[in-house]
Amino acid sequence: MISDSLLINILWVAVGAFLLTAFLVPLVKLLALRIGAVDKPNQRKVHTRIMPRMGGLAIYAAYWVATFIALPTDRSLVVVFLGATLLVFVGIVDDMTDMPAKLKLLGQVIAAGIACAGGVRIQFVTGFIGAEVFNLAWLSVPVSIIWIVAIVNAINLIDGLDGLAGGVAGIAALSMTIVALQNGDLSTALMAIGLAGASLGFLLYNFHPASIFMGDTGSMFLGYMLAIISIHSASKGLTVVSVFIPILILGVPIFDTLFAIVRRSLAGQPIFEADKAHLHHCLLRMGLSHRNTVLLIYAISAGLSGAALIVNSLTTAKGFLVFVLVLLGVLYGAHRLGILGKAYQINQKEQKK
Repeated sequence: MISDSLLINILWVAVGAFLLTAFLVPLVKLLALRIGAVDKPNQRKVHTRIMPRMGGLAIYAAYWVATFIALPTDRSLVVVFLGATLLVFVGIVDDMTDMPAKLKLLGQVIAAGIACAGGVRIQFVTGFIGAEVFNLAWLSVPVSIIWIVAIVNAINLIDGLDGLAGGVAGIAALSMTIVALQNGDLSTALMAIGLAGASLGFLLYNFHPASIFMGDTGSMFLGYMLAIISIHSASKGLTVVSVFIPILILGVPIFDTLFAIVRRSLAGQPIFEADKAHLHHCLLRMGLSHRNTVLLIYAISAGLSGAALIVNSLTTAKGFLVFVLVLLGVLYGAHRLGILGKAYQINQKEQKK
């Protein structure tokens, strides 16, 4: 049972992050235009006019103000803040100059390494039978860095439509809040709800038709914090289902990224080569409007998060069964939409015209 005082604290953090983000976005918009952090349309972009980006700076600032007020400033929180700050700096530079991909990846790895140095690590995995725990020892560092960098790039990849990344991140953060509360983890719940509030505050300006983009400044920061929070959340449980929960909550960006890797590999294309065959591109090609495409993906994200909440309340065997059923449903949906092959072939033909 959630106490009244805890509920009030959570609401204060959420509302505070929401309002502060809403206040800061217009200021960041002016700054972006002044320093040339703008997004120009091209054949891969949906928008048709120059747009200010770097809006993620408002999310970052509002989030940390709310978080530092709500939580005690310990070593773990400080190192996460330092890693996030480095990544936001990388994002600002990229939003201004289109930083080379390898240099941006280096910044992501260093930011993830900073968090790991502060103790934010995936330190164990658990078995399906019994309660055996396998300590990752020194492997915890590379595994954690790979996870953080992967989620950072997954959120970055889905940032293709107005309001998409911010909304999906907000749903994921809210779901992580509920999971943390189910597990009695107050600090993780407060970290997550602040991110949800900041993400939703940004949507006031970013939902279609957007007046500003979050840019890599925002998408990388959101991915970084979601990865960090998911590690915090998973580390509180010693059951195998604790591994499935963040995968389901972050299912939309994770599966969309994995499907992109598969289809590009099958087509003999570089896996880092951009295309227009992501989930949102497929839905747009089916005839859905920009707004309805985003709302449908919100619904999918909420559905996967709902499955995660169910899994979190089940035994290992039942939780694993639900996870497998959801995974089969995702694969079937991807096949029907043509994300794994047909959509990519259509995209290649369009690019050759």
